[in-house]
Amino acid sequence: MSQPSAESIVAAGPFSDWLRKMRRSLQGNDGMDVPCGDCVGCCVSGYSLQLRPEDHKAAARIPATFVVSAAGFAKGNLTVRALENGLCPMLDDGKCSIYSVRPQTCNDYDCRIFAAAGIDAGGEDKAVINKRVREWRFSYPEHIDELEHAAVRAAATFIRDRRDSFTVRVPAGPMGIAVFAIKAYQVFLDPATSAKQAAEVARAIIDAVRAFDSNVA
Repeated sequence: MSQPSAESIVAAGPFSDWLRKMRRSLQGNDGMDVPCGDCVGCCVSGYSLQLRPEDHKAAARIPATFVVSAAGFAKGNLTVRALENGLCPMLDDGKCSIYSVRPQTCNDYDCRIFAAAGIDAGGEDKAVINKRVREWRFSYPEHIDELEHAAVRAAATFIRDRRDSFTVRVPAGPMGIAVFAIKAYQVFLDPATSAKQAAEVARAIIDAVRAFDSNVA
């Protein structure tokens, strides 16, 4: 990723604090409190929006014409389609018109995950998000912050570049890679990992992801 100018740097917070919150969010135990400021990258980048049954307040405000059923989500979940220009249909004059009752998916989305993994969110269709990703800067108040960030990046790099080492399917898209890295980063905290064969590291990553997922609420 290219480096932003000093004027465009945005504080992402202490890395290890963020990492623990993100892991809790991925397990369904917490949402994320993202300091978005005036950035609406996730609202203009063509994302479909998962609408869960508990998002009833948001559902009451979203016109039915934008809501569809979609494969891959749990029963009772719906999808809010983005407009052809990539905008969320609930964006009004550059601002979310249902912000106070926005779906949990909006609360959970945190583009700092890409900055943590050292990758962009996607191609040109994610240009606004990519700009913010490159602006985020984590802080490292303790040595463990540095170690854990290096481990997350190492995990993401391995998952992205060594796909042939896995015997099961692993994510190929940026979000999937970043999520896998957050779930399995501890594999790369072990200094012995660097001396292991790629296939052994790949197995350790899959085991770590499965162990993480088994604790999902």
